[in-house]
Amino acid sequence: MNPQLLPADGATAQEGARDASILPLWLVAEGRLEEWLAGQPGRVASWVRDHQFNAEKHRVLLLPGDDGRVAGAVAGLGALPTLDELTPWHAAGWPDRLPNGTTWRLAQPLAPLAATRACIGWLHGSYRFTRLRSAPPPPAGPRLIAPPGADFAAAQSAAGACALARDLVNTPAGDLGPAELAAAAAMLAAEHGASIESVVGDELLARNYPMIHAVGRASPRAPRLVDLRWGRPDAPRVTLVGKGVCFDTGGLDLKPSAAMLLMKKDMGGAAVALAVARMLMEARAEVALRVLIPAVENSVAGNAYRPGDVLRSRKGLSVEITNTDAEGRLVLADALAEADAARPALLLDFATLTGAARTALGPELPALYSNDAALLAQAQACGSAECDPVWPLPLWDGYDEDLGSRVADLANASSTPFAGSIVAALFLRRFVAPTTPWAHFDLFAWNPRERPGRPVGAEAQCARLAYRLVRERCG
Repeated sequence: MNPQLLPADGATAQEGARDASILPLWLVAEGRLEEWLAGQPGRVASWVRDHQFNAEKHRVLLLPGDDGRVAGAVAGLGALPTLDELTPWHAAGWPDRLPNGTTWRLAQPLAPLAATRACIGWLHGSYRFTRLRSAPPPPAGPRLIAPPGADFAAAQSAAGACALARDLVNTPAGDLGPAELAAAAAMLAAEHGASIESVVGDELLARNYPMIHAVGRASPRAPRLVDLRWGRPDAPRVTLVGKGVCFDTGGLDLKPSAAMLLMKKDMGGAAVALAVARMLMEARAEVALRVLIPAVENSVAGNAYRPGDVLRSRKGLSVEITNTDAEGRLVLADALAEADAARPALLLDFATLTGAARTALGPELPALYSNDAALLAQAQACGSAECDPVWPLPLWDGYDEDLGSRVADLANASSTPFAGSIVAALFLRRFVAPTTPWAHFDLFAWNPRERPGRPVGAEAQCARLAYRLVRERCG
């Protein structure tokens, strides 16, 4: 199945002629079902009642015409109060539930924001990761004509960027190591006229990125720092940092096999950073954009860094290694120090950093930290507006002492099992100036259960939120 979204103008008439008709798709919430039925022909109302359709969320019922063919459909919205509150996830199940080869339009008008969300949801619901399957091409799926008022270009951009991130995260680590992740960034840079540089292998030491080198040196796939730049140099500086650990064994503090199974997704922060960058470049945003991706594999070998080692960081702080499985914060620290030195107007980092964040908030709700209360509130508001939620957690100074070390300036992990996500964020804060507006997203980048538009597999959490945040703050 290959669903499509069509613009409200242009090819609409041609598509309609080819299918003989453009079919109406009604949207009905549970509390409005009887009202809607009262306005339908008696045969339609009887059909709906006979099929025990109660406008349940994600349920779609096809409606027959006089000739017995499909004449339309009704989609349930569950307990949605009004159509203005439609989210992408209300629409995400439609591509799977409408017949292949048919063309649809929404039967009711929507406000522009709801119309755009419906388009985003349709496109998210159309996503499939199939490139590793030996299967014939899918049949032509259903087509939806974008509702009037929808921002078609914005919906296409958001969904395309999120699909890029999902593809990267879903790709097995055997096919996507540091070099391949850098190549994906280079391809994106070439598409949009951005410049890009990679600092690779021992050059990391020569150019003072010692912690990125230490984490990645045990892998035969050389570590690197990817540095993408785009936009006018005199525009507001926006820097995105994404954790690019392409596979994480845990190092010498080896993970158990069950915990290692999903570690191809440990570069999810890098994938999200590239998704945000793609949206900003497609929109020609008036920013001086920089993307930094420390891309490594945390592997086991004779030259792996060890518990008890003391690493010198780019910022000059010495770090005692108390856990080699707390590697993401090490590579991020060198990248954040580099980013912060340029004093950006906005610094955002994205990382699949801690299991503690999942324990606290679950897989669907990334943790958000910031050294700026206004930025924290604005980021959460952007998440609500984009149906891309986060939840703020505190940079609690009382836990900062848990990073203490007897032999170095700080340790990379706490000796206690408490507040793991907060302690990790406090570690990162050491590498950012207090005056730099900075936000840290501790995300999961994965859907552990099947839902419409959110199949088991990669998820581009915080990408649409971050794009909106950058546009609001920096144009």
